[in-house]
Amino acid sequence: MPFTLKNLRTDLEDVGPRFDGPPDLEFRMASQALELEQSGLSYQRVPPDYRFPYGHTHKTQEEVYVVVRGGGRMKLDDEIVELQEWDVVRVSPGTWRGYEAGPEGLELIVFGAPNLGEVPRDDVEGERGWWAD
Repeated sequence: MPFTLKNLRTDLEDVGPRFDGPPDLEFRMASQALELEQSGLSYQRVPPDYRFPYGHTHKTQEEVYVVVRGGGRMKLDDEIVELQEWDVVRVSPGTWRGYEAGPEGLELIVFGAPNLGEVPRDDVEGERGWWAD
């Protein structure tokens, strides 16, 4: 079939509870559901005033974060940037990243390329509490 149609909020499993965060942390991975061949995609919703519990980096994948609602901050290696609705942040492979929501929460669409294949964990290194004050 030349296309795949899915709803990011209703058709994909919410794996947010796997991250040991608050119950309203939402994380939906779309790459397999959409049968993406060259890229990756996820939807993430971070509740108000909450920092995502893990920072991570990729060996080969470049990521693009699009803020679709709310705002907050993102830590990129040692630099912290402010985020607002419709900001777009490109993050190169090898850069550590983490993010936190402001008072209105933070909703993100995250694009990654190349597709990480059958074993995406081989490309990512994560650390709980990476962004500590």
